[in-house]
Amino acid sequence: MHVLVTGGAGFIGSHVVEALIRRGHTVAVLDSLVSRVHPGRSWPEDLPAVRRVRGDVTEREDWLLALEGVDAVVHLAAYQDYQADFSRFARVNDAGTALLYELLIERRQPIRRVVVASSQAVYGEGAYRCPRHGPQYPPPRSLEQLSRGNWDPGCPVCGTPLEPVASTEEHPAPTNAYGISKLATESYALTLGARHNIPSAALRFSIIQGPRQSPANAYSGVLRAFVGHIRNNRRPVVFEDGRQRRDYTHIRDAVAAVELVLEHPDAAGQAFNVGSGRVTTVVEYAHSVLTAMGVDAEPDVSGRYRLGDTRHVWSDTSRLRALGWRPTGTLEAIIRDYLAWIADATVGEDWTARALARMEADGVIRRISPAD
Repeated sequence: MHVLVTGGAGFIGSHVVEALIRRGHTVAVLDSLVSRVHPGRSWPEDLPAVRRVRGDVTEREDWLLALEGVDAVVHLAAYQDYQADFSRFARVNDAGTALLYELLIERRQPIRRVVVASSQAVYGEGAYRCPRHGPQYPPPRSLEQLSRGNWDPGCPVCGTPLEPVASTEEHPAPTNAYGISKLATESYALTLGARHNIPSAALRFSIIQGPRQSPANAYSGVLRAFVGHIRNNRRPVVFEDGRQRRDYTHIRDAVAAVELVLEHPDAAGQAFNVGSGRVTTVVEYAHSVLTAMGVDAEPDVSGRYRLGDTRHVWSDTSRLRALGWRPTGTLEAIIRDYLAWIADATVGEDWTARALARMEADGVIRRISPAD
């Protein structure tokens, strides 16, 4: 196939480009080279020699140039942030995806498959079970609750503490602008794809981690933040009490999922969770990074919390496993591979401290209120 990868110069995208080339596909890349991911606004030196279009997914002419001759699209480009610029999420993520389908239909371009990147963020606070009232999908925790350091959601019916369980594809309930935009992205792809005979699939990625995560990007994952703090002689900052449960996914497993749904005949028309199958608390992750870096210290758990964060969320990957996909990357492999890459990467300024200070100044990161 001749595959267009949007966001192909970024973290996930660059790995996907390499994998597709290894499988014998011809590849083109559309990327805006945004400064938060590419501080020099230049193409990465290690990006393979593919056809490159520097452009924006919100711009018609950039899409038209990038789509020339392609018969498949892996749409990874997206806006991510913790800030309150809600309209930008809709403009880039939602309108950008809608524009892709608009042009494919307008041009009557034969397309064998479109794969769009979604996110675990579509599950909001995640899935839980109440011992009295069964499955529950609680609303976002209130600012008043968070300010008291009361971290865990209670049953919306009776207030009883809830037991978190894996999220399945059937119950999306996004609670922030990014999650809302990603669910809309899926809806455009799956609904318009089915209506106009453009076979499409969506992948709900669960915290993808590994080499090439930009140190300059505050949204690129907790591993980047932990390593950035430790390399600058600070303790890794952990929000809330650190007992939040997550599943962290190795980049190679995310790439394998893209390769599978790009070609599998039964993948079209569905959304799939992509997770590790291994649940880890945030503070456990911080300790693992400290150990791997040979640092004898404790994480900085000091009552900070971040607005829009979820408490516990991880993914049930049964649907993707039914197509033959299996995750192989462990948390230890994620840390090892990232540390090997960052050791040789040009980091520049202390991006981790800068991102933390920015979010604190903007009120995205706050501290629990003192007890009366």
